[in-house]
Amino acid sequence: MTRTVFCQKQQCETAGLERAPWPGELGQRIFAHIGKSAWQEWLQHQTMLINENRLSPRDPETRKFLVAEMERFLFGSSDATQ
Repeated sequence: MTRTVFCQKQQCETAGLERAPWPGELGQRIFAHIGKSAWQEWLQHQTMLINENRLSPRDPETRKFLVAEMERFLFGSSDATQ
């Protein structure tokens, strides 16, 4: 049976993720409140950000930027605490 969640990004009941896609508290928040299709949208958006801005995911500043953008994209907020 597929796990369902009320997706905060898409504002509807949808298939949930199979596991937390990110470590820590943010990953648990995503697991509990974001659906599979919204997560796929984020992965596409993240790829676009990395490519258009020529970012290196190995750079700590880039990772901070991407975490803030992920939170903003999925939840509409910018209060990243990591």
